Parts: sequence; structure tokens; C-alpha cells
Amino acid sequence: MATPLTDISDTPENTVKRLLVNQLLWMLLLRVVLYTLLLGVSAYLQSGQFDIIVLPPTLLLFFIIFIYIASICSGLILLNTDVNPNKFGRFQNLLDTLFVATLICLTGGSQSIFSPVFFFPIIAGGLIMPRLGGLFAAGASTCLYGTILTLEYYQLFPDFLYASFSGKESDALALINLFAVYGLTFFLAATLSSLFARRLRKTEDALSDSVRDFDELTLLYQQIFDDITTGIITTNNQNQITSANNAVTRITGYLLDDLLNKDFNSIFPNVYFTNSGSRHSAELQRKDARHIYIGYSYAKLQYKQLKDTENTSKNSTDCTNCKVITIQDISEVRRLEQQMRQAEKLAAIGRMSAGIAHDFRNPLTAIYGSAQVLANEFNLHPSSHHLEDSELINIILRESNRLSNTVSDFLKFARPEHAEKDWFSLNRCLTEVIEVAQADPAWPANITIERDTTHIVDIWADHYQLFTIFNHLLQNALFFCPKENGKIRIAAKEVKEEDDKIEVTVEDNGPGIPPDRIEKVFEPFYTKRVDGTGLGLAIVKQMMEEHEGSIQVDTSPLGGARLTLSFPLPREG
Repeated sequence: MATPLTDISDTPENTVKRLLVNQLLWMLLLRVVLYTLLLGVSAYLQSGQFDIIVLPPTLLLFFIIFIYIASICSGLILLNTDVNPNKFGRFQNLLDTLFVATLICLTGGSQSIFSPVFFFPIIAGGLIMPRLGGLFAAGASTCLYGTILTLEYYQLFPDFLYASFSGKESDALALINLFAVYGLTFFLAATLSSLFARRLRKTEDALSDSVRDFDELTLLYQQIFDDITTGIITTNNQNQITSANNAVTRITGYLLDDLLNKDFNSIFPNVYFTNSGSRHSAELQRKDARHIYIGYSYAKLQYKQLKDTENTSKNSTDCTNCKVITIQDISEVRRLEQQMRQAEKLAAIGRMSAGIAHDFRNPLTAIYGSAQVLANEFNLHPSSHHLEDSELINIILRESNRLSNTVSDFLKFARPEHAEKDWFSLNRCLTEVIEVAQADPAWPANITIERDTTHIVDIWADHYQLFTIFNHLLQNALFFCPKENGKIRIAAKEVKEEDDKIEVTVEDNGPGIPPDRIEKVFEPFYTKRVDGTGLGLAIVKQMMEEHEGSIQVDTSPLGGARLTLSFPLPREG
């Protein structure tokens, strides 16, 4: 089944085919226009004022109607069938030469004024089909014109022409000369039209390639302009926004229609241009009323700005105050910079505090030692006079010991030690921690410790730091356990995941930690304990980071807090 022209896809071959079909349709239209004009010329020449041979009116009318019908049928066939355009074009060229030959034969042969009409199919064939179309039409025209001259030589012409040729003898030499002149002219016209068509085709191909490259380049630039994360804005002489990319809409929250042709400072009131190319920052209120910080810079934009005048002509004016502005959302960068500055301040304070704390230890040790000597002296020589002094000495000892622990914890936090990991027994380490804790006279007798760690043999960690971690967690759980029926549970298990690890949980049946305070418990100096320093859990988190592990806080089934420690195991190899 034939495929209409409108149904073919846009492949390169189909594009060429469609172009050729359009050219053939134009040729059919020009044929109709040409012979319509010839009809008018013939009708005018039939007035008898000119001594030329014309067709009788009836014959001329039938001739024109036949050409109309042939052209219309050809156009319908071309549009509604899958005909080969090249073959169809050669057939139409041959048909045109037959039309012209018929017209010349009926209007006097060598004396016809319509002989130059042969150039229509020749030039049309050369332009539409540059390779052979023009030469094919020139050869057909030459043969047909030679046939006409031969019929004229033997006086084989229509009856109505006898009156025009009566008494005239055809000169063979003159007819041969006429045939040679027209034949050479036909082929010359075909050659020139073919050369012109080829040059035109090359120019069109080059122009098409240039247009395609330009379109691709334009699309590439537009894609880069739209996809780049940096906002780009251009303004005109009146400081109005003339273009903006997608990044600008994301940064400001405004749609593109809300930005175009608006005054730049109405959208960016805090942006000031001082030094071209310098990087500045400013606060910006987005469309959703949220405040952000942007970094921006600008440069002069030099180009000719076209402006329509009243007479619709275009005059070019220099864009002397046009700018291209680049903006970026630096809110996160600004926050990180402030955080870094704060960290640097804290680091400086930490170093200074560590030095001060270190200097406190020597006199504190001397005070504690002196108080211990006095306490021993009072114990050796008890008296009523010394009882009050002994109580004061005990206060000095107790507070000196608490201050010494605080200084030690602070130094551990301010000067973290590198974890020297090795394999050792987890159960033995927990046993040591629990024995040391229970040896303290302040340890309550009604606290129950449950352990579920027997199936974990060894752990990969720093023995000293792990002792410190468990000691802090145990003391923290002990403080929040109820005075009666307090319970602390310690469990360990090996987790098989992408990275194998050992998880140790320490939980209690105390009041637990409110959800809004979970993140704060690891902050330095944050504590709810009266005798606490607020450094215990901060030190634990710091040491877990040294172990490349983690610590998490949630609610225990016992009702209190549950802290989960994750210790990654070493990878094989």
C-alpha cells in the first residue's frame, strides 16, 4: 500500500525526498502559470494586429485545459502515492518538452514565437535534478525540435498552417543551422543550470550544516546556562533583569516570569556593585520570606542592544551599563565558616585550659597530700579539740579528690589519646571495671548487675580506653538507677553485616533520657548530675570515634536509658 508524503518519518533520506517533492510541486505550479500566461498572450495576438501564427481559439482552449488536467493529476499522484520523485521528475520533464513541442508545432515550427519555452523544462530539470535532469530535458528538447523541423521540411503540418506556409519553400541549410543553434543553446542552458544547481545545493548543504551546528551550539550553551549551579543574571542599561538561569530561580525562590524586566535592586536590595570581578556577600530574602546569604560578583556586559523605532527600523545602541551578575547560595558555607571559627576558638580555649588544668594538678596534689598528712596526724592524736579540724580536713580531701577527677577528665577530653587496638578478653575487662566500681564505699549494696557477654571471647580495642569507657557508662547508669531495686544490664553480641562488628549495650531501669536531650548528652560540660563534670559521655564518644565506632542512645526495655557501643572488627588482609 502506498504511503502518503505526510506520513513519512523525519529521517535524512525522507527529508531529501520531501524537499524534492516540494520542488516538483512548484514546477507543476509554474507550468500552470506559464501556460496561463501563454493563453493570455495568444488571445491577445489573435486580434490580427501582428503577423504571427497562433492557435485557433478552440484548439488553444483544449490545449490549456489538457495541461491543467495533467498538472492537477500529477500533483495528486505525487502527494498521495509513494512514487519515486526522481523518476517522476524525469517523466514530468519529458511531458513538459512534449507540451512545448506540440505548442511550437501548432504555431509555425521554425517560425513559432514559442520556441524559447523549451528552456522551461531544461532549466527546471537542471535545478531540480542537478546531475542529469537538465541534460535529459535538453536532449529531449533537441530531438523534438529536430523532429518539428523535419516535419516542416517535408511540409507535414496541420491544415490550418497551409495558408501561413503557402508559397514558402523550406531551406534545408537554414533549418539545419537553426537546429544546431537551438540544440547548442539547449545543452548550454542545461549545463549552466546544472552547475548553478550544484553550487546552490552545496551552498544549501553548507548553510544547513552551519544552521545545525549553530542550533546544537545554542542548545549546548542553553543547557549549560540552565544546568549550571551558579546563578547567572544579565541586566540592561536601566538595571532591569533581561535573563536569568534556573539556578537563580532555585536560589531566590522566584519564577522566571517574576524576575524578567524587574528592577534588579527590587529583588536584590542588599547587593551593591563596587569593584568589578570582586567577590562580595549579602543577605537575601527569598520569595518564601526565608533569609539566606549569597555570594556575588559582576562584570560589564559589552554588546549592541537592538531597539525598535517608530518606523520599525532597527538602530543599534551601546549597552554601556549592562552587567552580568553571578550569585551563589553560601548559607551553608557561611554556617561552616562560623562553625570552623567557633571550633578554632574552642580549640584555642581547650589548649589554654589544658595548660591551666595541668598546672592545677601539682598544687592540688600538694594540697591533697598535706591534708592527708594532717588527717593521719589527727588520727594518731585524737582529742576533742581536733574533732572539728578533722571534719574540715575530710572536706578538703573529698573536694580535692573530686577536683582532681575533674581535672583528669578534662585533660582526657582536651588531649585525646590515640587508640592502640589489640585483641583482649571483653569479659575480663568488664570484670575489672565492676570490681573497681564495687570496691568504692559509695557503691550501693542493692544494685544488681546482669551480664550477657560470655559468648563474646575477645574484642578488638584499646584496653585502657575501653576500661575508661565502661567505667564512665557504669557510673552514669549507677547515678540514675533508683535507690531501691536498681538494675544495670550489660550485654554483648557479634553483628554480621557488610562490616562485622561487636555491639555492647549498657542499660538501666532509671528514668531514661528525654528525646529532646539525647543529642545534648554528648556535649562537653552538659550534665544533670550534681557531682558530675559533664565530660563523661563526651569522653566516651571521643574514644569511640578513635575506635572508628559509634555510640547511640535510646530507651531500654528496663525503662531507663540504653547506650549501644559498636566496635568494628578488623578486616581480613
